Amino acid sequence: QVQLVESGGGSVQAGGSLRLSCAAFGYTISSCCIGWFRQAPGKEREGVPLVYTGGGSIRYADSVKGRFTISQDNAKNTLYLQMNSLKPEDTAMYYCAAKFGYCRSGGRSPDSPDFRYWGQGTQVTVSS
Repeated sequence: QVQLVESGGGSVQAGGSLRLSCAAFGYTISSCCIGWFRQAPGKEREGVPLVYTGGGSIRYADSVKGRFTISQDNAKNTLYLQMNSLKPEDTAMYYCAAKFGYCRSGGRSPDSPDFRYWGQGTQVTVSS
């Protein structure tokens, strides 16, 4: 059974940092495309991943480029999202999601419906 478990969320002041973790069970992260998504309070979950990685490729959304960094520890089968220079608008529930196969298909980047497996989310709150 495929399972993703996020952790590492919390409350920080603007300009602070957090590192989120996404532990995978039931499959090997190196064989999948994994993305991070978020859902701000009162809004729908964003359809475009903040970042995705798989098959040696990494792509960041413009909103987090230069501030967020994705990494992985294959021995622990865990993906990390280092978030620096956090802003109040980064306040959201953060989810990791996985899909088997390559990230890109048909020349396009993946979006929310492409990901089959989702974690339960971890809350990030950034105060001004």
